Amino acid sequence: MPKSIVAALQIGALPEGKAATLEQILSYEVAIIEAGAQLVVMPEALLGGYPKGEGFGTQLGYRLPEGREAFARYFANAIDVPGAETEALAGLSTRTGAHLVLGVIERSGSTLYCTALYFDPQQGLLGKHRKLMPTGTERLIWGQGDGSTLPVLDTQVGRVGAVICWENMMPLLRTAMYAQGIEVWCAPTVDEREMWQVSMRHIAHEGRCFVVSACQVQASPQELGLKIANWPAERPLIAGGSVIVGPMGDVLAGPLVGSAGLISAEIDTADLVKARYDYDVVGHYARPDVFELSVDQRPRSGVRFI
Repeated sequence: MPKSIVAALQIGALPEGKAATLEQILSYEVAIIEAGAQLVVMPEALLGGYPKGEGFGTQLGYRLPEGREAFARYFANAIDVPGAETEALAGLSTRTGAHLVLGVIERSGSTLYCTALYFDPQQGLLGKHRKLMPTGTERLIWGQGDGSTLPVLDTQVGRVGAVICWENMMPLLRTAMYAQGIEVWCAPTVDEREMWQVSMRHIAHEGRCFVVSACQVQASPQELGLKIANWPAERPLIAGGSVIVGPMGDVLAGPLVGSAGLISAEIDTADLVKARYDYDVVGHYARPDVFELSVDQRPRSGVRFI
């Protein structure tokens, strides 16, 4: 039977920077092995950080010099793909025997991308997905991905794909992933709200797939040494909420709130055919005579040398 153990690792980017955060990730090696996890999903922007509350010195119509300095520091804390950090993560995947899906801030030229990376125990860095639509003021600091990084990959736990944070609320993107036969939907995020739990259960139920969502967890801004105006005392910067959901929308593990940790659940991809018996969103429940989606998977660099 196609049964496997999937897990979500709920941790946060450390204020000391990417090297310290990488060490934190690697410290969970034994926990991953003991859980028997064959897939581990980690949060959005884990390596490189999610600068919640940072304004980067921007006002409508102009940017302040201190904002440029803040961006330069953030850029320096991002990672190259491939690079030293991806080599270390590939090693973790090999030693644990687990596929890894995790969020990073990727440098490419002078642009940053919010990216999800895929690692295979035998092949190392297997692929990536760049966030298509940065949310709100994320657009100040991250570029937009294109259709060339929307993979759904064959793994030991089934066909796996990743959709980052509020991309999960893009109906056409969801449809594109469903159409690629996704079986295990990975959702790295920093969204801690109760509504996020609703979205994860909806996607599992809509796509008749398993969903593994991993959220960062961060202490209060005061504990982190951050100054965020009007932030309630003792309220966490990010409270977590990592969760694993079955194909009928049933919660299999979590949500884990307020602390770091690894949650796991056994899944069986044979259950997906049974779940899709009465609802296959891109199969017998679709109406291709009425609706059609075109997905442009070509790289869009903006410059072509012929």
